[in-house]
Formats: sequence, C-alpha cells, structure tokens
Amino acid sequence: MFETTERTRTPDYAQLELQLQSLLAGERNFVTNAAQFSAFIFQTLADLNWAGFYLAQDQTLLLGPFQGKVACVKIPFGRGVCGAAAQQRKTIVVADVHAFDGHIACDSASNSEIVLPVIVGERLLGVFDIDSPQLNRFSDADQLGLEKLVACFVAMTDVA
Repeated sequence: MFETTERTRTPDYAQLELQLQSLLAGERNFVTNAAQFSAFIFQTLADLNWAGFYLAQDQTLLLGPFQGKVACVKIPFGRGVCGAAAQQRKTIVVADVHAFDGHIACDSASNSEIVLPVIVGERLLGVFDIDSPQLNRFSDADQLGLEKLVACFVAMTDVA
C-alpha cells in the first residue's frame, strides 16, 4: 500500500483512488466501507492524528467509524469545524484550529483540520474529518484529492 513520508506529504491521489477502489470492491456495506475508508486515509496520509466520520442525524453530527483517539460524540450543526462544514455543505480547511472561532478541541494535539461533507444526491450523510498535529497540514491539492476519494467512497457504498 502506498504511504506518504515526511518528504512526500502530498500523495499521488490518482494512485490512492485506484487503491481505494480495490479495497472497497465487492463490499457495499456502509459501516464496513466507512471503517475501511477511515483506516485507509489514516494509514496513507502523513502527519495525521485522527480520521473519521460524523454522521448527520437531524441537526446533529454523531460519531461514526474512525481511526485515532477517542472523540467528541455529538456535534451540533454550525458548531466547530465539523458543524460548520455540515451546515455549509462545503469542505473547510483550517490551517490553525486554535484560530478558528468555536473550534471544539477533542484532542489538544490537533493543530490543523480538513472536513469534507459527505453528500448523496441532495442529502447530507455527514462529514469526513481529518486532524493533524502539524499546523497548515492540508493543501489545495489535498482538498481536491480528498474530495475525489470521498466521492469514490460514496459511489462504492450503499448509503441509502
């Protein structure tokens, strides 16, 4: 499996998409694929300390499959980076979470974050959250690559 190093912080996202397709092929169960996706991201991107799903229920995000330390269980829409991404239905990249108004500190070691909405048709399924102990960890290339990987996950998973 392709893994990044300190020298290669931005991976070959096209290669990662092929690996993800292979990993998820033959299984469409949401929980299984969400767990695999979280582990895949956590293993293949450098400098992460958390990667996982928060699932939308009414106007709240509930903790889903993830990799990393224990996490916040419920996040209201509009609160923190995850809640903002859910409410706005757009990817949010935060170079320094300590400068983000209303940041929720589930792990004090986290310094930067990217949160990607998981949308199926018009329905917000939840968000995929990635934290890093490094400041300014996530680039524009990471955002584009991760958005493609989330879309691949959605296409290969039963999300009804």
